[in-house]
Amino acid sequence: MKIVVLDSYTLNPGDLSWDALKEIGDCQIYDRTPSNQLLERSKEAAIILTNKTPLSAETISQLPVLKYIGLLSTGYDVVNVAEAKKRQIVVTNIPAYGTQSVAQMVFAHILNLTQAVGLHDGSVKQGGWAGSTDFCYWRSPLVELKDKTLGVVGYGKIGREVTKIALAFGMKVVAYDSIRMEDKNVAFTDIPTLFQKSDFISLHCPLTPETNKFINKDKVNLMKKTAFLINTSRGAIIDEYDLSEALNQNRIAGAGLDVLSKEPPAHDNPLLQAKNCFITPHIAWATFEARERLLKQAVENIKAFLTGNPVNVIS
Repeated sequence: MKIVVLDSYTLNPGDLSWDALKEIGDCQIYDRTPSNQLLERSKEAAIILTNKTPLSAETISQLPVLKYIGLLSTGYDVVNVAEAKKRQIVVTNIPAYGTQSVAQMVFAHILNLTQAVGLHDGSVKQGGWAGSTDFCYWRSPLVELKDKTLGVVGYGKIGREVTKIALAFGMKVVAYDSIRMEDKNVAFTDIPTLFQKSDFISLHCPLTPETNKFINKDKVNLMKKTAFLINTSRGAIIDEYDLSEALNQNRIAGAGLDVLSKEPPAHDNPLLQAKNCFITPHIAWATFEARERLLKQAVENIKAFLTGNPVNVIS
């Protein structure tokens, strides 16, 4: 049985082992697969693993040997699941492998926005402290998290993990979810109230037609001028022009983003030059520990499929 990994590098740039996958069958692993090589590399594969390499309906229809598509991610928008289902191809994903890592990144952005460690480290190393007439100084306002309100939009596994960390900092948490939730430590509310009350807003909702450009001028105008927006979910949830305008006009205090609507971004993405906007390159999921869990689950998904009891099926 031939297994093809189309884009291995992001998951495993060399610090993880593919041995468990290679034990299953004849395994061909590619760091990246350009679109013009996709069919040639995939035509004999019964099993394909992909992270971000698209498998369109047209591509899937030209792979008669294919029986299984394993996503090396939680999101599955790169695969035409309807076409796969029509052809009785099983498609699986990897849920929940990065919960702790993504929650950690949320607070990396929050702490960066409130403590500006990198800014002050740079200032010190440029001689700012050595030349100071005072025993200390700060280059931006410093904000204490205790008693501040965190608004969590989407109270799934990651939203709940973020809430645990917020509570440890002594923050108050308000949350919104489309499904009715209960948590004695959290005040559930509607979207307008959440945006009006929160000092920080963290987004944890999937990208759907309803959430596309969910964060727009109207939502931003509900926020406090001292509030910060954090997004580690999907970039297209934000109207990037509206957010950049709000940041540049000081309508909100700042933003921490791990995702953008197009990745890698175009050079003219307005958020790249927006005021007090910090962007990481979609790495919240990418700790060694999370990637190790992801690869292990990908192998387990294939083994379950081969025994006739597939798990994490989305098709």
